[in-house]
Amino acid sequence: MTLRTSRQARRAARREARRALPLWRRLLPTWRVLLGAALTALLLAVGAFAVLYVVVPLPDPNAQAVAQSNIYLYADGVTEIARTGAVNRTDVTIDKVPISTRQAVVSAEDRTFYQNRGIDLKGMVRAGWNSLTGQGMQGGSTITQQYVKNYYLTQSRTIERKGRELLIALKVDQQRDKDEILAGYLNTSYFGRGAYGVQSAARAYYGVDVSELTLPQSAYLAALLQAPSLYDVKTATPANRERAVARWHYTLDGMVQLGFLSATERAALAFPDPIDPQPASGLAGQAGYLVGVADDYLVGSGILDSATLKAGGWRITTTFDQQKQDAFAHAVHDELTEELDPAARPDTDTDVRVAGASVEPATGRVVAVYGGPDYARQPYNDALRQDNQIGSTFKPIDLAAGLTSNHSSGDGRPITTETRYDGTSERPVTDGPTPYAPPNEDDIDYGTVTLRQAMVKSVNSVYAQLGVDAGLDHVRETAVRLGIPADVSGMDPANTSMTLGTATPSALDLAAVYAALANHGGAHRPWSVAALERITPGTGPVDAPDLPGHEAAAALDRGTADAVTDVLREVVGPRGTGAAALDLGRPAAGKTGTTDANLSAWFAGYTPELATTVGLFRENPKTHAKEPLAGTAGYARINGGAFPTRIWTAYMSDVLEGTAVQSFDLEPAEGNGRPVGGGPAGTPTPTAPASASATPTAPSPAPDGTAGQAPAAPAVPAAPPVPRQPTVPAPEPGRTTAAPEPATPVAPTPQEPAPPQPAPSTRPTADRPTAGPPTTAPGRTPDPTRTPVLPPATKPPATAQPGTPPPA
Repeated sequence: MTLRTSRQARRAARREARRALPLWRRLLPTWRVLLGAALTALLLAVGAFAVLYVVVPLPDPNAQAVAQSNIYLYADGVTEIARTGAVNRTDVTIDKVPISTRQAVVSAEDRTFYQNRGIDLKGMVRAGWNSLTGQGMQGGSTITQQYVKNYYLTQSRTIERKGRELLIALKVDQQRDKDEILAGYLNTSYFGRGAYGVQSAARAYYGVDVSELTLPQSAYLAALLQAPSLYDVKTATPANRERAVARWHYTLDGMVQLGFLSATERAALAFPDPIDPQPASGLAGQAGYLVGVADDYLVGSGILDSATLKAGGWRITTTFDQQKQDAFAHAVHDELTEELDPAARPDTDTDVRVAGASVEPATGRVVAVYGGPDYARQPYNDALRQDNQIGSTFKPIDLAAGLTSNHSSGDGRPITTETRYDGTSERPVTDGPTPYAPPNEDDIDYGTVTLRQAMVKSVNSVYAQLGVDAGLDHVRETAVRLGIPADVSGMDPANTSMTLGTATPSALDLAAVYAALANHGGAHRPWSVAALERITPGTGPVDAPDLPGHEAAAALDRGTADAVTDVLREVVGPRGTGAAALDLGRPAAGKTGTTDANLSAWFAGYTPELATTVGLFRENPKTHAKEPLAGTAGYARINGGAFPTRIWTAYMSDVLEGTAVQSFDLEPAEGNGRPVGGGPAGTPTPTAPASASATPTAPSPAPDGTAGQAPAAPAVPAAPPVPRQPTVPAPEPGRTTAAPEPATPVAPTPQEPAPPQPAPSTRPTADRPTAGPPTTAPGRTPDPTRTPVLPPATKPPATAQPGTPPPA
């Protein structure tokens, strides 16, 4: 048998064997067919790749290197706020870049740079696997690919763009040496602070030319490439600062791994703090702060990445109302700046700063912010910073959590606004995770008071216990639902002190919380960009990303939110800590807050149509350490009911002037209605039990004149609160507590405490309530926000007296 006939016979035998198989089996391809198909597909793919490699040209880099300005407009879509975004870039040759800088960038961004051929298939597979297995979204792009994307292509995330990137990266690697590619990458990358290229970055972060960068500085600039805006440690949140420092360590570890640096040298290096951000030209006055809020929204919402935004060419219509923005700046100037005298009081009247934000409750639109007096002189946006504790402005969150937690007070009674608690100063909190016995302001004992009355007088001992009764985890969840970011400092339910405002949200974050209360529990994430257009010279408008919707999330049910609002209306009343806001002359609700050591003071309040927050603090301009407000403008102590409330009232009066007066449309949940009558704030019962009492006492009538609901039991008249000598609670190791602002001593009368008197103001005071001399504990400094200031010649020292307990 010949070889040919032998092969034919074998094929015939295989055919016969296949015919004997079941039909379903005969329909399946054989391994020979599958192998042939795979080889054919591979050959076609290789051929197609080769054709594309030849056909796809290397784009003209100059055509992609031209950047434009961004145009920011007020909400009217016509009035210009500022123009920014022109590329701040100075190209340098590779020999001007220190070797340590090049090595740091390679260690941070592409450790196979000197070995790969423009792409790293292993790295791409590893990055994809890590992303799929929950280790975070990771990129597998090489330095060459990133350079191609920055210099030749766009930032669009499409398969077509990625394919072109791979092809061009291979071409670039073949046609140029590694130093030329690295120089192109360093000159086109965005480092934050508006700096494109390593030369501009060296000037922006360290005030030096790139050739003068040290190794630690180079490692930090390399770390910035992963997240330029988030990793700027001078403006980052505490969590992002930790991530930035961790990325710096990762870069140095990579230098050791690649042999660029010895372990001994690496161990001796310290993190190099950059200089403060310098103001950009054209952003003077309030413009820079508004641009910062708009940029923060666009990047934080994922609408644009930092590099795309900073490259320019965007027309951005914001939500800011020019009249409201001007009113905010004028209110700060008239109510605070005019009373400061840095020449006469250099130790207390310098470096005083204000953070403010104003949001529409029904929509979440940010209509105004106050980030500072002038962006050209102070390029920090105080409206966005998250490093000031908010004190007693957190107490409405405690109350909301208590009303929705299905928990009960110490004696087992359901928590309502009329549940009674022991208001004894320094009463230890029971069942808390850490020991805590917060004093009330001026160490006043309020005896047994309702939660409503305790909010009006801001009684610390009551709300510290309420938070524990509601469940600290639930309090935290409620705060996050209402709008406080989950990652801000001071939101740890393992610390009992969280109940009194150790959290550090920004003024804009806090405005969102109070806007949700005003909106009957519907929470919006504040938004500041109404329209976004991309403009390209010669071609007109092009496609821009869609802006997200702004539907309200149900943070609280209406009954709970309205119950909290009903209580907060009494804070803005003759006997409340926010009495100065009565000058607004229309229905309002709000809460004051002052923190331990008088490091910050707040007022957060709202009318049905507008929610606004104002924070006050002092900060060392060099070290950025917080400094006490005591002595500011000659006052011994600055509470939230003083300058913050006055600024709030002046601003709200201005922007609401001429508009129809709106009343709160409230439907508080059953059992949370306002008692009829005007009972006292509390009874002097220093030894009262910690549990709640069954019989509520009646607070004052509603400040807006609306009728209250009938109480469950008749109000019980009682004597006014009695100050006592302070006792010192045991310190809590390793923890600094913030004591938000509680009650202020009042003049004793047979029926009810006298209304507090707001701090002196340049605004008309004809309708402002008056009060008799305040009652204080022996040896204590009278509260300056309730007592007229003496003439300068006889004014008391502008520092807190040694015996004054930390305000809350």
